[in-house]
Amino acid sequence: MAQPTRLGIYRLLVVAGESGMSVGKIGEQLQLAPATLSFHMKELTHAGLITGRQDGKFVFYRAQFPRMNELLAFLAEHCCNGSPEECGIDLPQCVEDKLAQTRDLAKQTTPQPS
Repeated sequence: MAQPTRLGIYRLLVVAGESGMSVGKIGEQLQLAPATLSFHMKELTHAGLITGRQDGKFVFYRAQFPRMNELLAFLAEHCCNGSPEECGIDLPQCVEDKLAQTRDLAKQTTPQPS
């Protein structure tokens, strides 16, 4: 998630929630060329962070929230020498807080229709 384009895509999908967002809308929102977007979507899919579904001629993607929670739990555990309690982390609350922060940030950075 250190790659800015993938982080931007993921933020949009987190904000979109369970319904997801069409690949065309993602490209439009982030002003990405189709080939660039396709590359990054493939990487996020391969990592298990997003999934896609065909709906007619459109493809919709959504964030895989269970996978995101697994990643956050792994990072919290391993960033604290295997003892998250030493860092004062309430893991369930941390996950909820980070999800809320990500949604807020995505709302702030997502261009609004004119």
